[in-house]
Amino acid sequence: MKSEMRARNYIAALAASGRYHFTSAEARDALGVSAEAAKLALNRLSRQKLIAAPARGFYVIVPPEYRSLGCLPADQFIPALMQRLHLPYYAGLLSAAQYHGAAHHRPQEFQVMVAKPRREVKCGQVRVAFAVRKRLADVPVQNFNTPRGTIRVSTPEATAVDLIGYHDHAGGLDQVATILSEMAELIDPDKLVLAARTAPVAWSQRLGHLLDQSGAADRTAALKEYVKDAARQTVPLLPGAADKGALRDPKWKVLVNADVEAEL
Repeated sequence: MKSEMRARNYIAALAASGRYHFTSAEARDALGVSAEAAKLALNRLSRQKLIAAPARGFYVIVPPEYRSLGCLPADQFIPALMQRLHLPYYAGLLSAAQYHGAAHHRPQEFQVMVAKPRREVKCGQVRVAFAVRKRLADVPVQNFNTPRGTIRVSTPEATAVDLIGYHDHAGGLDQVATILSEMAELIDPDKLVLAARTAPVAWSQRLGHLLDQSGAADRTAALKEYVKDAARQTVPLLPGAADKGALRDPKWKVLVNADVEAEL
């Protein structure tokens, strides 16, 4: 019980200093006990929902306002976890869209882009899903403040590009079109081309078509020039779907093989 009390004091001191995460090794050193004794003390605190473990050996302190959640919200611990694992990352897709004001649909999981496959994180009611993004380091990002620090998030332009490439992670093209219409005012035409260059040109072709259909044609002039120079072939709007008889959008070299409608 002495170890448990020391552990309580330890996490209280961390929280008072503004830090809400720690490792099992740090706890063991701070408590001055064996690894087994530290594990037992931390397990007791976990059962009391005072702490939670999103990953092996990595703990978060759960303030009273998040006890029903059983964990810190994902954006409050993902930066620290990724730093501990030495993994580059950014919050993307639907989670990034929320940061940019597109809240039409709240994602059931926090979506994080990484360079290599990773298993999802489950912590209480919090779920974190990872998607692999090629050229991760080249994707434009910006920092947003959270109650526990800052988190890296794809820019509006990069988010738009990713939503096209990972439409199956975003609820389908209808939802992507909805989000694009919500974020349209934030999209800078020149920055959009910079983001587009980090992805296959086919994504830009589909994105240009959907932006036009979403009422954001005024944002696509620079992207249109990029596609005109870079696109070598016509691509289907919805990969894998039948395209026989589909109309062609010559401006973007897209076969319109799906009916897409924003949900606004």
